[in-house]
Amino acid sequence: MAPAGAGIITPMDRLRVAVVGVGYLGRFHAQKYAALERCELFAVADSRPGPGSAVAQELGTRAVGDYRELLGKVDAVSIVTPTAAHCEIALAFLESGAHVLVEKPITETVAQAQRLISAARRAGRVLQVGHLERFNPTIVAAEPQLRAPRFIDCQRLAPFRERGTDVNVVLDLMIHDLDIVQSIVGSDIAHIDAVGTPVFSSEIDIANARIRFANGCVANATASRVSLKTERKLRIFQDDAYLSLDLQQKILTVIRKQPVAAGEARLPVTIDEQSFEPGDALRSEIEAFLASCRGERPVVVSGEDGMRALQTAVAIAAAVSRGGPPPPA
Repeated sequence: MAPAGAGIITPMDRLRVAVVGVGYLGRFHAQKYAALERCELFAVADSRPGPGSAVAQELGTRAVGDYRELLGKVDAVSIVTPTAAHCEIALAFLESGAHVLVEKPITETVAQAQRLISAARRAGRVLQVGHLERFNPTIVAAEPQLRAPRFIDCQRLAPFRERGTDVNVVLDLMIHDLDIVQSIVGSDIAHIDAVGTPVFSSEIDIANARIRFANGCVANATASRVSLKTERKLRIFQDDAYLSLDLQQKILTVIRKQPVAAGEARLPVTIDEQSFEPGDALRSEIEAFLASCRGERPVVVSGEDGMRALQTAVAIAAAVSRGGPPPPA
C-alpha cells in the first residue's frame, strides 16, 4: 500500500486508521474501526497512558502517548479529544496527508473551523464532522418526505453528567439539532432570540433559541442537561404534513392531509407510523467516512456543515449572554 498522502486511495485499499483520544466516545470509535473489513486500526493515541493502553490491549493494536508519532503513517483518523484540541490535531493530520473525522463541535471558534476547511481543500483530503444524528434511522427515513418546512420544534433533554461540561449545552447538545435543522431548511438565518442559564456547572446548562430563517421558516430549539429524563424529539410542520420524530425511541410519525369527497365520513388525513431498529449510528458514520476517503460517496457532514452549526451555536450562546441577568448593584 502506498504511504499515507501519496495519492488517491482506491476502493480496494485497506485503510490504516487511528483514533486520537480514547475516552468514553473515542473507545467506541476504535471498536468500530477494529471490527470493519478493508480497514486496519493502526494505533490509538492518548496522552493518558492508562486509557490508551487499555483500549490498545482490548483491540489488539498499539498505543502511543503523542499523536505526532502517527503523522504520515495513517490514511485516516478520528479525533475524539476535548474540543480545545481539535484544531491543532486535525490540522496536523490534514497537512500530513490523512483524512480526518473530527467529533462535534468541529472546533472552538469559527476561524479555526475555516482553517481546517482550507487545509482539507489544499490537501485534497476528506474532512467530516461527527454530527451523529445525521445517521439516525429516523432522520434518514424522514428526509425524502420533507417539503419546505414552515416550523420546526426541537427538544433535546438529558440528565446532568460531568462528561461534556467543558462546553456549554448549546455546543454539547443543541448543536446536533442546529445541524439537522439547517440541513433541512437550507436557508440563511435572519434572526436569533435565545435565553438560557447555568444550573449545575459554570457553563449554560439549559437554553432555548428561536431561529427565524430568511425563507420564513421558524425553528424553536430547547436543550437541557439538567433534566430528569432523556428525550430527543423533532416536530416538523409543513403545508401538507406534520412529522413527529422520536430520535430516542426511533419512531417516525407522518400525518398528511388527503382529499376527501363531499359527504365522505373519514378523517381528512393519513397517519403513518414507523418504528426502526436501534441500529448503530456510529458504525454508519464511520463507514460513510471511510467510503468518502475511498471516493465512493460524497461526505455526509462536511467541514462546511460543521462550521455552519458551530457559527449558529456561538451566536445562540452570545444571545444568551446578552440576555442574562443584570450584574448585582
